[in-house]
Order: sequence, then C-alpha cells, then structure tokens
Amino acid sequence: MSRLLVPALVAALVVGIAPASASDDVGFDDVGEAARAGQWQLAALRLPEAWRSSRGEGVVVAVLDTGVNGRHPDLRGAVIEGPDLTGAAKGLWGRHGTAMAGLIAGRGHGDERRGGVIGVAPAAKVLSIRVTLENGDPLRVQQRSRGHDALARGIRYAVDHGADVISMSLGGGSGAWEGSALEEEAVQYAIAKGAVLVASSGNDGESANRKNFPAAYPGVIAVGAVDRSLNVARFSNRQDYLSVVAPGAEIVTADGDDSYVVSDGTSSAAAMVAGIAALIKAAHPDMSPYHVRMAIELGTRRRPADGYSPAYGHGVADALLALREADRLDVPAPPLPRPGPYFGNGPSPASRGPVVAGMLLIMAAMSAHVITRHRRRRT
Repeated sequence: MSRLLVPALVAALVVGIAPASASDDVGFDDVGEAARAGQWQLAALRLPEAWRSSRGEGVVVAVLDTGVNGRHPDLRGAVIEGPDLTGAAKGLWGRHGTAMAGLIAGRGHGDERRGGVIGVAPAAKVLSIRVTLENGDPLRVQQRSRGHDALARGIRYAVDHGADVISMSLGGGSGAWEGSALEEEAVQYAIAKGAVLVASSGNDGESANRKNFPAAYPGVIAVGAVDRSLNVARFSNRQDYLSVVAPGAEIVTADGDDSYVVSDGTSSAAAMVAGIAALIKAAHPDMSPYHVRMAIELGTRRRPADGYSPAYGHGVADALLALREADRLDVPAPPLPRPGPYFGNGPSPASRGPVVAGMLLIMAAMSAHVITRHRRRRT
C-alpha cells in the first residue's frame, strides 16, 4: 500500500485546506487547482496525447482495496459500489482505496473539470471491492486471519461482475509475503476470462526487498515506482517478475474525506498502469490480457540497456506508446487463401467439354476390354 505523506512544500495548498464539502466553492477551488497543478504524472505518462485516442470509455476497473468514497467531488458518477469482503467493522474506511481510484478514473471538477485530480482513464468506471483495511486500522491484524481469502474472492467477484481490469495496489501492506493457492487460482480464472490484472511490487526495496503477492503471481502486471526524474524510487522493490515502473513519488490524489493527499508508493504506480490498461481495453475491447501486457511492456521509455532489469522491468510506462503498440499488436488476421485450381467448383464451363470427352473414351475402352475377356471365357 502507499506511504501517505504530506510534504511541507504542498501541505498548505493541498492537504492543509480540507473543506468538508464542495459547497465551500472558493476554498475548494483553490485546493482543486493546487491538486491538478501537482499531478506531474500527467506529462510523464504523456496522457494529454494519449487521450486523443482513448479515455477509457466503457471500461470497468475493479479497485481491490480499502473501499472507495464515491462521493468525492472528483469521483462522482465514476464509482460502482461493490461488496466488503473483509469481515471487519467499518472502522477506518476508504482512504487508500479512494486515492487509488482517483489516480485511475478521477474526473476532476469545476469549470470544464479543470480542478481536482484527473485519472489516467477519466472516462472509465471504478468497481470498489473492499478486501483489506487501512494501515492504521487496529483491526488490521485480526482481519489477516479472518479475511485471508478476501483477495481471492474479490478477484472472482470482479470478473463475474464485468471488470475488464483489476487493480490491486496492496504493495505488501497486507503482509502478503507468501502466496496462496486460492489467490493464484483466482488470478488464473480472471486471466482466462479476459481480465487484465495489475499489482504493486512492494515498498521495502531499501530493506528486505521481499517477494510480494499478488504482484508475483504469473500473469499479473507487477509495477514499481519512479520519482520525478524517472529514476527508480529507493523504496520500490526490485524483483525479476517486475513488468514496468511508473510515477510513484510525491503523487497528489484524492483522499477519503473529500480532500487530497500526497503519497509515495508503488501503489500509486500500479494504479496508473491499471489506468493505461483501461485506455488500451477501451480502444481494443477484445485484446487479450497477454497482449495488453505486451503493449504496456513494449510501449515504455528508458528501457534498460539489456532490455530488462529487476529495478526498471521493461522501462517506464508511457500511455501514448502503449496505445501505439496496442494498435500494432491488434492487427486483424489475414483472410484465408482462396482455393487452388483443384478445389472448389472445379474447372470453368468452357473447359469442361474436352475433359468429359476424354472420360467417355476411357470408359468405352474399359467396357470393350471387359466384353472381350468375357467372350474369350465362353469359347
């Protein structure tokens, strides 16, 4: 999960002003403008150019997280409320999940939606499924034992309820250092049904750098984080299953209480790549999860010299390049070749005369031969 921060540089503008509702137009507009100005990832991912081709229309992205506040001004009309699979009381709710949803499908607000956060796929829908609790929730430890299959059930619920993309910004915060058969089976079920799965690689790259699930399951697009200079963040896990990296430092996004927050973490990076997957699925609805992943991995910048590294994966995600790769990969199959001269309807009518005459001569010769042999036997 993300490491939620409030840097002094933007605290007064973004988080320090936290109106209770959008009715405080002056204060809220000021915060919204500051939030949009702080979204450095929009240029880094080349989203304005990518939006000329796709904005995620018609795509559902399941956010498997701590819940999503669909009343946030930047998410109104974007959220489909799903189940709470944690088995825990409400308690702290929706902060992290709302942040991730804002990065995926935030729509902004105000005049021409120029204020607030805008997501990578602002025309997509978010299906909120609560599968884990907030880091600061005292019930979190209990939930690990009671809700151990929540993620697996959440994946299956998402697929069965129309999710095209599944975003899992769990980043090791749930203590998922070991996988489970239930989760891996759910992942394979989702892929077989055509869903694209994205997960954060984890945030302990500076220390234990542990293998993290669900990012480590085969078929999942595992995402690490880069900073404003597009250098790999120190906290980002380095693993040989990493697919790509994306912006994950000093990320401004929606907060659960109708305000905004600044965060560091591979969670944010994974949410953005889930948004890129939504852009691709909107442009190419029938594209397989394998080809969506290939388009994202091929459509990267700052590719490692050898083509791959455990720190960068295949490179820094780029929405514009990923869409171009998707266009190239989604080429219609060539038509089957026309039948050759000895198949189909046979020779043209003009050429049938000689053929029929020849066949009649052969039949006559065979008949004469049979009659001659028959006469010889009688003599």
